[in-house]
Amino acid sequence: MRKQIAAANWKMNLTLQQGEELLKGILAKAKTLNENQQTIFAVPSPYLQAANTIVGNTKNTFVAAQNIYSKKSGAYTGEVSVEMLQSLNVQYAVIGHSERREYFGESNTFLADKVNIALENNITPIFCCGEPLEVREAENQNAFVAKQLEESLFHLSEEEITKLVIAYEPIWAIGTGKTATSEQAQDIHQYLRSVIADKYGAAVAGEISILYGGSVKAANAVELFSRPDIDGGLVGGAALKIDEFVAIIDALN
Repeated sequence: MRKQIAAANWKMNLTLQQGEELLKGILAKAKTLNENQQTIFAVPSPYLQAANTIVGNTKNTFVAAQNIYSKKSGAYTGEVSVEMLQSLNVQYAVIGHSERREYFGESNTFLADKVNIALENNITPIFCCGEPLEVREAENQNAFVAKQLEESLFHLSEEEITKLVIAYEPIWAIGTGKTATSEQAQDIHQYLRSVIADKYGAAVAGEISILYGGSVKAANAVELFSRPDIDGGLVGGAALKIDEFVAIIDALN
């Protein structure tokens, strides 16, 4: 059974004290997760140790880094290495978020290197993909996201790719006033799974959790998560509010 995941991406928000209050508040109210469910908190790097301490042994609850670098160590001022994450017992890292691609120019091949070093060091990548507005309006979204998968992931073995979590971000529907319907979300998730199945087979594709990253909130989480190929969400703004994110966790099937 695929993992159902509610993943919070705090982005560059909150002070340490605000983050601690938020995390404690969510954990105090959230339901006990089933064996196939997970909650993941992708927090700013300075807060990783504090977040891990608060999470402690909470069942199926983990802390993630928002980014990693493609080298194990060296003269890369300001970057975060897999060794640093290992020393903090951080087991997940977001790789290829649309903001990293857009603002920092991260290419598909560069992201492949990040995926490689994460897997080599037992850190699970939450690999992000998705198309901008102009691609969606030209109806080229399938080819666009397929290329992202092919260039960043399809060098992996069957065993390696099943260790990933994939998050689809409809960049065209985030902060643009446009809205993706649950049908559109299901369609692209199903397509992503079919692309993986064409390369690795249906059984492998069926093992990989694919999360929806398009303005998930309490009001739409149940509908989205009920779709057969949507295995949870990578949540931005709603993850910064205790009751909103608790409701999203509760919406996991």
